[in-house]
Amino acid sequence: MSAAAFDLAGAVRRIRRRADCSQRELAAGIGASKSAIAAAETGAAGLDARLLASAAHLAGLRLALLDDAGAEVHGMHPDGVRDRGGRRFPAHLDTVLSEQRASRWEHRPGLRQPTYTFDRRDPWQAAETHARSRPDHLLPHPGDSPEERAAARRHAARERARDERDIRVAAGERRPAEAFTCSCPPACDELEDWSGRPVHADDCPCRCDVG
Repeated sequence: MSAAAFDLAGAVRRIRRRADCSQRELAAGIGASKSAIAAAETGAAGLDARLLASAAHLAGLRLALLDDAGAEVHGMHPDGVRDRGGRRFPAHLDTVLSEQRASRWEHRPGLRQPTYTFDRRDPWQAAETHARSRPDHLLPHPGDSPEERAAARRHAARERARDERDIRVAAGERRPAEAFTCSCPPACDELEDWSGRPVHADDCPCRCDVG
């Protein structure tokens, strides 16, 4: 239904009938003037959506967004991820973890990489088709920052290396290693592609895979 096809006058009259109140009583209940209610009922003027929602509430009703099939579509979550300035990302753009688009910061080493960034809409895809198929904005979770995710990868790599050593020790292929604490710097993680043995930066003091 288009905005022009929405029957505001009928909706306001339905609200008043359900609430069993006069124009004056409805106006007083939602903090509007009687003339505003009268104008909305005659089609002479519109009515603020917040006032209409308040009026519906008085009648035990609520406003909703419906898709073409009549299913309710909820508003965007108020706690969606934000940029470093605390601002919401534009609703028509897709939010992603900045780590998934790390190439955007590779040529700007002096710029601290944010936790979240966005993707622009595919210019070759119709806007309405794209909007119906994509997920909503991300919600923030602990461990989302590039530094935390890098640390989690290093931890997972250490766990895999430890499990591999335990298997080799159990098979008699190597002697048990003395306990140690991995101290690989973040530079090691940047070099790692996780395809084989751990990779270390030149100045790594740990080299936890040696032995």
